[in-house]
Amino acid sequence: MLLKLAWRNIWRNKKRTFITMFSIVFAVVLSILLDSVKKGLLDKMKENVVSFYTGYIQIHKKGYWDDKTLENSFDWQPELIDNLERNKSISLAIPRLESFILAASEKYSKGCMVVGIDPEKESSVTSLAEKITKGNYLLSSDKAVLVTEGLASYLKLDVNDTLVLIGQGYHGVSAAGKFPIKGLIKFGSPDLNKGLVYLPLKESQRLFAADNKLTALVLSPTRTDKVKELVHSLQLELTDDYEVMNWQLMMPELDQVIAGEKAENVIFQVVLYLLIAFGIFGTVLMMTLERQYEFGVLIAIGMKNFRLSTLVVLENVLISVLGAIGGIILSIPIVFYLFSYPIKLGGKLAEAYEKFGIEPIFYFSMAPRVFYSQGLVVFFLALFLSLYPFIKIRRLEPVSAMHS
Repeated sequence: MLLKLAWRNIWRNKKRTFITMFSIVFAVVLSILLDSVKKGLLDKMKENVVSFYTGYIQIHKKGYWDDKTLENSFDWQPELIDNLERNKSISLAIPRLESFILAASEKYSKGCMVVGIDPEKESSVTSLAEKITKGNYLLSSDKAVLVTEGLASYLKLDVNDTLVLIGQGYHGVSAAGKFPIKGLIKFGSPDLNKGLVYLPLKESQRLFAADNKLTALVLSPTRTDKVKELVHSLQLELTDDYEVMNWQLMMPELDQVIAGEKAENVIFQVVLYLLIAFGIFGTVLMMTLERQYEFGVLIAIGMKNFRLSTLVVLENVLISVLGAIGGIILSIPIVFYLFSYPIKLGGKLAEAYEKFGIEPIFYFSMAPRVFYSQGLVVFFLALFLSLYPFIKIRRLEPVSAMHS
């Protein structure tokens, strides 16, 4: 009975209802947009570095991560890779041979990382082929390289030009070679874009005189939210000759940045919710004071204070539910558009972002949690603010209310 009466009451004064509802809709849309862009930026930051290069999990020879030299490489063992790929928690194991080397053109030179890869497997996990901006992707039989755009620009090289690689190979032998540039690639992370060269695995082993050697096996987990559990189980399965590391251990700086951004986001959202609370409270206060006479009359003719205050709370609940649902529905096409067409920064602002190693693009997230969590928070916030009319009506004196 009270619910039916509350529903009729909220439409008795449509203007007042729509003002209150609009304040909740606006609050939900605003909080969803801010949470979506923050989550989108953090997810993309992690994806740019983790998915495109380090991977979520790597297996090395014990001690390699502390001393990244070819002396800490291990022998290619097909049975090891087969065993890993039979694990239901792993979709693919990618072999790599990595080492630092000097890349040079006719006039310029720069230190870089050479990554020997299995082109087909690498692209199936990191989508490397999709990062080609000019030229073509590698084949396993190629004696050519892929170069990141930033490095190619520094060396003043382009597709089909020759890149010279000079450095030290396995057991201190000289490593030197000339390779045609088959394609240019671009990563979202500016840091990665400045110093990577990709070679087919066999060609990189020949360059470094490291036949049948690998520095890492990059694992692609079937569930990225179970990475820590998978690392623990693999470490128990493998011998002590190997170390298994997740991306948090390999890149603690990135992990700290993401944790810091999440903490900052919580603080920012608390401030936002306070502002939203004041806005909603203003409309609730207006509604309560405006209906003082009505409340006084209802109590005077015999309606109990508790029933009346419960009725008003139900009205606020209905308005809050409608506002929260309306805000979620309204935000979905907006977020979807921004998800499909991220906001690209330009000019000096873009340069400032790149200096800090951040891609100058605002990405948005379409994760369901972004929508329902923000809608629930604003709903419960509006519900909490309904305590004011509840307490006010419980203490209301009909005579004074009718004379106010």
